[in-house]
Amino acid sequence: MKMANIKAIRPKKRHYYPNTGKLHKRADNLLNREFNQTNSNTHWLGDITYIKTYQSWSYLACVLDLASRQVIGWALSKQPNAQLAQDAMDNAINRYQPNTDNLMFHSDQGTQYSSKAFIDYCSKNSITQSMSRKGNCWDNTPQGGTKQSAVMERFFRSLKAERLNHQSFANHFEVVQNVESYIYFYNYKRIHSAIGHMTPAQKMAELEKVA
Repeated sequence: MKMANIKAIRPKKRHYYPNTGKLHKRADNLLNREFNQTNSNTHWLGDITYIKTYQSWSYLACVLDLASRQVIGWALSKQPNAQLAQDAMDNAINRYQPNTDNLMFHSDQGTQYSSKAFIDYCSKNSITQSMSRKGNCWDNTPQGGTKQSAVMERFFRSLKAERLNHQSFANHFEVVQNVESYIYFYNYKRIHSAIGHMTPAQKMAELEKVA
């Protein structure tokens, strides 16, 4: 990078994250920060973020496979509701066809994931639901890690720092185009030290070959 005069894009703002919080009454923190999984399509992680346009806001829900760190499902909407979370899950399930009887889905306690509609969705599909403690991002962070190594937060940070923060979007359609383009880059081009300096797609293929 030095020889090519390439400079990395780094977020500047630091945040304080509390390490307390209550469990959700509908779902315990079953994952318990065990983020280094060895089998694909057994432990999925989900979250939602927002993106501003000149018209209003767009909302992105993603599903990430913990073993490969690949973004396996996503959905975008103008409404941050439970249907958005379900659409992202449907996208992941349709693309990878996991055995949902052996699937755990971990999220925070956001209203989309703690709603009756989403809880019923997981129950109907035999998906075991796990939730972080309320207001505690460390439950979305690997054991012994730092906030820089948080799995889902790291993806959203990369998406915004490397692509979205340097652009303005006229409407929802432009957001969809840019997000989907970046997800392809993230899965198939961008290497990750956490998975042995491979791309998530390469890691997923390796895991599926072993299985």
